[in-house]
Amino acid sequence: MNIWLRAGEKLYINGAVIRVDRKVCIELLNDATFLLEAHVMKVEDASTPLRQLYFIIQIMLINPNDSAAAREMFKKSVQSTIDVAENAALVTGLRSVKSLVDNNRVFDALKAVRALFPVEAEILSGGKNSTPTQAA
Repeated sequence: MNIWLRAGEKLYINGAVIRVDRKVCIELLNDATFLLEAHVMKVEDASTPLRQLYFIIQIMLINPNDSAAAREMFKKSVQSTIDVAENAALVTGLRSVKSLVDNNRVFDALKAVRALFPVEAEILSGGKNSTPTQAA
């Protein structure tokens, strides 16, 4: 797998943080857990239940050798979110995310949570889509 990075970008691989000083292509020759800087969420951005789940899963990816506490936090958080969610698509998505983490497919779980952000945004806005045609 080839990963292209721009100067100054970071790459998180198996708990290590790599910053490059120029545009490079890194070729991973074996299985590795990695996360691109563009997909890393800052703690202050984890302001909704799904963003908090994303942050927890991100911790599992960034530091795979020390993720027991994050996994426990994930289990509690995902279950409590499922318990209170009323949106069927959200509940189905969260169950899928839980299954992915349970099967150690943490990167896929991260992508699945990110895909649920629009559902959460619609719920938090009261089901109102803010498209220009509706505003007119």
